[in-house]
Amino acid sequence: MAFEGLSEKLNGVFKRLKNKGKLNESDVKTAMREVKMALLEADVSYKVVKDFVSKVSERAVGEEVLNSLTPAQQVIKIVNDELIALMGESNAKINFPNKPPCIVMMCGLQGSGKTTHSAKLAKYFKEKQSKRPLLVACDVYRPAAIDQLKIVGEKAGVPVYEMGQINPRKIVKEALKHAGDHGNDLVILDTAGRLHIDEELMKELSDIKKIAEPNEIVLVVDAMTGQDAVNVAESFDKTLGIDSVILTKLDSDTRGGAALSVLAVTGKPIKFVGIGEKLDEFEVFHPERMASRILGMGDMLTLIEKASENVDEEDAKRLAKKVTEKGFDLNDLLSQLKQIQKMGSIKSLIGMIPGLGNQIKDADIDERQFTRLEAIIQSMTPNEREKPNIINPNRKRRIASGSGTKIEDVNRLLKQYDQMNKMMKQMKNFSKGKMGRKKMRNMLGGLGGGMSGIPGNGGYHGSGMPF
Repeated sequence: MAFEGLSEKLNGVFKRLKNKGKLNESDVKTAMREVKMALLEADVSYKVVKDFVSKVSERAVGEEVLNSLTPAQQVIKIVNDELIALMGESNAKINFPNKPPCIVMMCGLQGSGKTTHSAKLAKYFKEKQSKRPLLVACDVYRPAAIDQLKIVGEKAGVPVYEMGQINPRKIVKEALKHAGDHGNDLVILDTAGRLHIDEELMKELSDIKKIAEPNEIVLVVDAMTGQDAVNVAESFDKTLGIDSVILTKLDSDTRGGAALSVLAVTGKPIKFVGIGEKLDEFEVFHPERMASRILGMGDMLTLIEKASENVDEEDAKRLAKKVTEKGFDLNDLLSQLKQIQKMGSIKSLIGMIPGLGNQIKDADIDERQFTRLEAIIQSMTPNEREKPNIINPNRKRRIASGSGTKIEDVNRLLKQYDQMNKMMKQMKNFSKGKMGRKKMRNMLGGLGGGMSGIPGNGGYHGSGMPF
C-alpha cells in the first residue's frame, strides 16, 4: 500500500508521544528527529524534509501545544496540517475553457504509464463529467504505441485519432480539425516519450505545444521512482513548462516520497493518481485525504465515493425490500460479492477504514477468494441458491467438484451465509421494533471481530469471508 513504511514509522512516533502524556520541548525535538528520519527513508527530498520539520517544530513547541490537555494529539494535528500544505491544500482541477475543445497534452518518459493514463483520464471525464474525449496517437516512435492506445481507447469507450507513423506535428493539426468537426470537447494528446530526457524529445514537444496551444500540459511520472520522479518533473517543467502531474503506481509505492515532494520542488500540483492497472483504478488526488491515510486515520470520504459510484441504488433498494419480505439467500450474497469487487482491491478498501490500515499492513489478503466464492455459488442449482438448507453432503460434493474447490470451502461458505442470514433477520426485527436497542448494539459490537475473516495465505480465517 502507498506510504506503508512512512505511516508505520509516524504512528510509532505518535504512540510514544501519547504514552508520555505531558510533553516538554525536549520530547518534541526527539519526536521531530524521528519524523525527519521517517520522511528521508520514504525518499522525500532533503530540502522538503528540512522545511517540513522546521515548520512542524516551530508550531509544536508553542504554549498551546505543551500546555494542552492532549499535547500528543495537538502535535498530530499540526503534522496533518503541514502534510496537507505540503501536498497542496485542496485538490487541483483541470480548468476547461469556455470555448471547447479543452486540449490536454500528456508527456513523460517511456514506461511511466503515459498511454494507459491518457485513456484513464479520457474515461474519467467521459463518465464523471459527460465529456466527449478524443485520444490522439502522437507517439510514432515506440513500437506498438499506436496499437496500445487503440486497445486502451476501445476499453475506455473513447475514439482514437491516428495517422500512422508520420510527423506528429501534422497529426496534431489534423486531429484538432477532426475534433472540431466531430464535436469532441476534450482532446488528449499522447505524445512520445524517451528513456531519458534529450534535446530531440523536447524540441518535438515544444513544437507540439506551439501548434496545439494546450490548456493543460500533464506530466505522467512513476511514483515508484521516488526522487527520480521529482527530478524528471523539474526537468520537464524547466524545458517545457508543465501545469500538473499524474502519479502512476501509487498503490505499489510503499514509500511515497514523490507524492510528498512534487509540489514543493516544482510548484506544480498532483491532480490525479493511478492506483492499479485497470482503467477505472484512477483517482483525483486529494491532499487532505492522502494526509489522513499517511497518519493511519483512514479515508472514509473516498470509500463512500467508491461505494456510491459502484453500488446501484435501485439494486440496493430491491435487495432491502426482498430481505425484509422474503429473506436473504445466496443469490443476494453473489450480487453483493460482485458489487464489492467493482470497488477495487480489498486491502486498499479496508485501508481506508480508520484504524484498520495498520492492522492489515502485513496481512496476505488473497483477492482470488472472491472468485472461489463466486464459483461455489454458481455451481449450485437455482433451487439450492434460494434454499441453502437443502444442500446435503451429496450436493456439497457435487458443488465442490463443479467449482474446483473442497467440501470444507463449501461448508465455510454455508456457515458464513447462516451467520449473515441470522444478522439480517435480527436487523429486520429491529426495524419492526421487535428488538431492543441494547440487544442491537450488542449484536453490532460483536461484529467488530469480523475482520478476522480476511483471507490470508490462501486460506480462510475466522468467518471465512474476504470482508
